[in-house]
Formats: sequence, structure tokens, C-alpha cells
Amino acid sequence: MMRVAIYGRKVSKPNLQCFYDVFEQIHSFGWSLVLEEDLADSILQKGTLNYNYTTFNSHVDLKNNVGLVISIGGDGTFLKSVSYIKDSGVPIMGINTGRLGFLANVSKDQIVEALNEIKHKNYIFQKRSLLRVEVEDSKDGDYLAMNELAIHKKDTASMVAVNASLDDNFLNSYWSDGLIVSTPTGSTAYNLSCGGPIITPGCQVHIITPIAPHNLNVRPVVVPDHMPIKLSVEGRGRSYLMSIDGKSVSIKQGQEIKITKADFMINVIKFENNNFLDTIRNKMLWGSDKRN
Repeated sequence: MMRVAIYGRKVSKPNLQCFYDVFEQIHSFGWSLVLEEDLADSILQKGTLNYNYTTFNSHVDLKNNVGLVISIGGDGTFLKSVSYIKDSGVPIMGINTGRLGFLANVSKDQIVEALNEIKHKNYIFQKRSLLRVEVEDSKDGDYLAMNELAIHKKDTASMVAVNASLDDNFLNSYWSDGLIVSTPTGSTAYNLSCGGPIITPGCQVHIITPIAPHNLNVRPVVVPDHMPIKLSVEGRGRSYLMSIDGKSVSIKQGQEIKITKADFMINVIKFENNNFLDTIRNKMLWGSDKRN
């Protein structure tokens, strides 16, 4: 009997039915439900839970006894789900309750079909890489990011200088509002908003993209992901923000940040009819212009 872990952040009256549809399908297969603690509480506040379930609240709970993780929400919810999976190897599927997502790319009306495909093992794993981020003198240990690391100015309107090296060779001092280091998965997130390139999943690269650079001839750089990237920040402020998949951490002037590729991958479930290029075209509205 497969144990299926469910994670979701926002339970509202309109999307409650989506959760119930997933629970009902899992129940009909004879699989067992494992709900994230806060999610279970939210559902009980908004409705009822007429299914037997257990709960989880850390990645340790998922390590040995779960066969599948389902994220219900948007891409941000999917990224949070990954923080529970870590290096467990448990595969993940994302169900989107809003607009089309790059990661949560199963729509509400595809729930039954998608879960049937999983039951009959009609899927493959698309392996997604992560950034491992080490901060000099940090007491919190290493951080992991599936999308990106971004460095921002914090409490000043002035630009910052982000000094970057690649494989211990000096690359550039970026005078800008900040700097993004992105995975291929994160290429369609913050990186894209700042003029960076779209990278298809599976490419073994990282992308270094300045945020509003002062020098207009400075452009995003695509580098091999086996080369470590080191960053440090200078500016008028004493502290700066480092954002890791949306989670903010304070860093000090001159503090070294080392970025490497994590030594494990995330297994994202991919169906035959779920194509990254189709998602790109639909999300970016390519082809909507009738002149094309």
C-alpha cells in the first residue's frame, strides 16, 4: 500500500474541492494519506476530513515511508514541498489550483487522469538540480534552492557591488540592485523577469543574472553547474538580503557565499502529455499573435 504525502499552503473555499478530489482518488486506490500538519488543520477549519490520515511536519517524516508527494497550489507551494523532500528521492507531482504553473503543471480537471497514470506507472522522472548555498560563518548550515539565490540591497536606495568569481577565477563586480544565481528550473522565474534566458530542464548549467545593472553592457552569463560560484557584497549598507527560493536571510558586507550544485536531484513526475515546451508556449502566450 502506497503512502501519499500531501502539501498545500492556501486552503480556500473555492479550492477545497480540489483537495477532496485528490483524497477521494487516493482513498479509492487503497493508498493511505499523509497530510502536512498545518494543511490538515486548515482543511478542518474550512470543512471536514472524512478519511483516515496521519501527519508530517519535517523532511525526516518523509524519508522512509512515503512513496509520493503531491503539492497542491502554485509553483511557490511546489518549492516549499521540495524542502520536505530534500535528499529522500521521493517523487513529486504538482497540481495547480490557479493559473498555469511551470512546476505545478497538472490542472484541477486532470487530477483523476494524472493519479491513474501514476497508479499504472505511466510516467517518467524528470530530474531537477538544486543549488547548495554555504554562507561564511553561518550557524544555520547550508541552504538549498530549486529555483534561485538572489542577493538584494536591504535598507538603502544605493546600488550594491556584488563581487563574483567562477571556479576561483574572478568574473565581475556587478554594480546593480542585486544578483541572481539560477538553476535551469529557476530560469523561468526571477531570472526571466530580469532578462535572463529560458533554459530547458536537464541542462547542466547555472545562470548568473544581474538585477538592474548600472553598466548596460553587463549581461546574464550561463556557466557549467560543476563550477563553484563565490559571491560577496559591498555597498553603503552593512547588511543585505539573500533570498533563497523566496526565503530571506540577512548577510553582512564582505561575507562570502559559496554556491555549488547539490549532490542529489529532485524526481519530478512527468507525463507523456505534459511537455515543458507546451507549458512555455501557453504561459508566455507564444503564437497568440495572429501574425505568427
